[in-house]
Amino acid sequence: MAYFEWSAADDCDVTDPASVERAFEAVAARFGGLDILVSNAGAAWTGPMADLPEAALRRSFDLNFFAHQTVAQAAVAIMRRQGLGGTLLFNVSKQALNPGADFGAYGTAKAALMALVRQYALEHGPDGIRVNAVNPDRIRSGLLTDELIASRARSRGVTEADYMGGNLLGQEVTAADVAQAFVALALLAKTIGAVLTVDGGNVAAMVR
Repeated sequence: MAYFEWSAADDCDVTDPASVERAFEAVAARFGGLDILVSNAGAAWTGPMADLPEAALRRSFDLNFFAHQTVAQAAVAIMRRQGLGGTLLFNVSKQALNPGADFGAYGTAKAALMALVRQYALEHGPDGIRVNAVNPDRIRSGLLTDELIASRARSRGVTEADYMGGNLLGQEVTAADVAQAFVALALLAKTIGAVLTVDGGNVAAMVR
């Protein structure tokens, strides 16, 4: 497997279409094309919707929806030129199906992203481009930090281990588990428009 070494000058701002275009041109030039896109950007702006500043909601949609649209457009443009099909994979969130209080800015943008995934599947399946999503929940990350985990556990009167394992399996889901889901979807050659849930079992977030 080949890897592309990025320098600070190569950093890509996924909310900037020009930056995304430069990055995709560099990747295509380095590797001769593009086969798989994993669109993973995300961050949460919190607060009740009725009191949420418009700027916060727009920032959430810029990153959690429009950035995914921007990278998808760039990827599809390359894949269609290649004529070899391809795979688009998106990190959505359980928030798209099971919203949480004060996470409306994040959840509404993620719900829009889920609709975007289905739209790309509908429009580009005939091009041989498979489009699927992963829906994780409670993954230790820059979004769900150790401090936030501790705060949420205290507010619920449970241990951090019980909070992170608060699912049907009673086990914490890790970033590696989510990565495996992306690999699985990349390998499923006849799967398109699917949402693969990786949350240990959250009944309220089950796809209906």
